[in-house]
Amino acid sequence: MGKPSDAREKTERLAAIGEIAAEVAHELRNALPIISANVYLARQDLSKSEPHLAKIERNARIAHSIVDDLMALARGETLHAEPVLFAEILIAAREELPEPGADFEDHFDASGLEVRAHVGLFSRLLHVLYENAIGASAPKRPKVKTTARSSGGTTIVEVSDDGPGVPAQLAAEVFEPLVTAREGGTGLGLALARRIAAAHGGTIELLPSEVGATFRVVVP
Repeated sequence: MGKPSDAREKTERLAAIGEIAAEVAHELRNALPIISANVYLARQDLSKSEPHLAKIERNARIAHSIVDDLMALARGETLHAEPVLFAEILIAAREELPEPGADFEDHFDASGLEVRAHVGLFSRLLHVLYENAIGASAPKRPKVKTTARSSGGTTIVEVSDDGPGVPAQLAAEVFEPLVTAREGGTGLGLALARRIAAAHGGTIELLPSEVGATFRVVVP
């Protein structure tokens, strides 16, 4: 007869797989319409199809990478983390953000700040924060500030926006699956962000803020 701790671990693993499968479906739902639309546009004039083909290739690559990374996370595989410039992670995090986009303000040493991370997953964590800021502020284009620094063997990243913020009644459970204040939101993004932070041996938290929402990520 299995131990209660074994049953709890199995239940948590199944819950993680369910959350990540839903997030994979969400990401594919975002990528496939872009691919389909560009296939249609490319067929209209084959002589001018190169930009559309490039966009198809880029979105297929992003979707493929997301599926691979999230499934590895669901299986509990050890992350392949390596030192990488934080600036490179930001570039990946801002690919294919939804309209109307955001005005970004960055504060960190772009030439020297490194973080030990899995590039695909850590950029996905930040992508979630940016996507949420855009979605919560729409149709307004939000201002999003990202600060990052190294301190005492850790990297501290804070992302803040000037949107409506997180309702007080949801603040305590905002990282739980299916919790969302946004119409049409899945309530899965921040749950995934927490799993990614934990897989890096780190944490993510919502900080009190007078305007908008501020999230702090700390990783070794």
